[in-house]
Amino acid sequence: MQRDGLKAVPYMDNIDTPTIEEFGRRLRARDLTAEQVTEACLRRIEEDNPRLNAFILVMADAARQQARQADRELAAGRDRGPLHGVPISIKDLIDIAGTPTTAASRVRDGHVAAHDAPCVVALREAGAVIIGKTNLHEFAFGTTNEESAFGPARNPRDVSRSPGGSSGGSAASVAAGMALATLGTDTGGSIRIPAAACGIVGLKPRHGELPTDGIVPLSRRLDHVGPLARTVADASLVYRALRGSHLPRLPAPVPISGLRLAVPRGYFFELLDDEVRARFDEAIDRLRTAGARITDINIRHASLTPAVYLHLVLADAAAYHAATLERMPERYTPLVRLRLEMGRYLLAEDYARALEGQEILRREVDSALAGHAALVLPALPIPAPPIGAASVRVGAVTESVRNLMLRQTQLFNVTGHPAIALPAGDTRAGLPSSVQLVGAETDELLPVALACEAQITGLPLPRSGGPGGG
Repeated sequence: MQRDGLKAVPYMDNIDTPTIEEFGRRLRARDLTAEQVTEACLRRIEEDNPRLNAFILVMADAARQQARQADRELAAGRDRGPLHGVPISIKDLIDIAGTPTTAASRVRDGHVAAHDAPCVVALREAGAVIIGKTNLHEFAFGTTNEESAFGPARNPRDVSRSPGGSSGGSAASVAAGMALATLGTDTGGSIRIPAAACGIVGLKPRHGELPTDGIVPLSRRLDHVGPLARTVADASLVYRALRGSHLPRLPAPVPISGLRLAVPRGYFFELLDDEVRARFDEAIDRLRTAGARITDINIRHASLTPAVYLHLVLADAAAYHAATLERMPERYTPLVRLRLEMGRYLLAEDYARALEGQEILRREVDSALAGHAALVLPALPIPAPPIGAASVRVGAVTESVRNLMLRQTQLFNVTGHPAIALPAGDTRAGLPSSVQLVGAETDELLPVALACEAQITGLPLPRSGGPGGG
């Protein structure tokens, strides 16, 4: 079989890295093969991973075998659906049978997964090619991907910048064309933050919608698993496969004219980089011009989110790590260990109050969504920060990077609502900005996101029908 159907491409030139939709059409038209696209992704990894450090484990031989099998199946008339032959990377918090799940930590040296996590099983059944495991912030307990036993992952737009976290290696792998999509996890924003920092799409489904078995937990009360991809359509296709649906059709975008959207002002707009604010305002203007009906609202207790979130996640994480914190504390990176140790000193009454606050915030977000298709707000209040920066100045305020990067996203982990980040233009320095949409149900949010993406980014609406989604 020839392997030159996809030429080698320059760094960050995604012209020859197809979307999942495009790949599906071309695969079934016999214009390319799964093996060719997999080889192209492996070439990108070989060329760029030394400086991006996106992958902890590259499963090249297994990926080639899976790709060839996908091509043989299609030739024999077996079509598994939109993810048939699609190279996908997996955050190294998620079990793949026969490989280590490191969680980017020396604490888990010697661990080898006995079984695939359910989300990996779903991808295999959908025909996806598992290309490797990606770098992350140790135990998913951070927003920059700097605290990793394997060193920091780097942003493909600017290698001096963070790709976001904790799923930073995952986002970098898609943004750099090393995979067509990836799986990440999200406890306070760890899918949406790196998607925003790297200029791609990240979907956090509604809490409990996708099983998190076989995934190293941070806080089971707040943990989610979900896809990162280049477009909303691609993220939708991966999400549907994770739900066990191999139906070829994407959800139809809702009409943008008359679409009711709400912007939660106040807390979410108090600390915004000037260029992030400008890109957001431009996105809102495009939606209004297209006919969307946008109103400003207020989520009364949004400012309490960090306290509620912190008390839940610290306590849950400390409980999970209690034994290893006693046996091998020196194997944790220092700042992750510090956060885990903090969780051991929380009072039961603090946790109980946080649970009460969680329910109050959930009701308030439900109320904010009443009569609206989605909430719209920035996904990240700052552009991707420099690696090593502990704080960033926003206007007259100097704030910690960690607090800033969680600020727009963590509420919707506390409440469990589905949320999606999508690109909204670049700063003058070429760093991405991102808009976040929040809905009541994932299946209702995705058609809204498809419609908004077409206006905000200028991407054409996806074609309907066909196993590749097009």
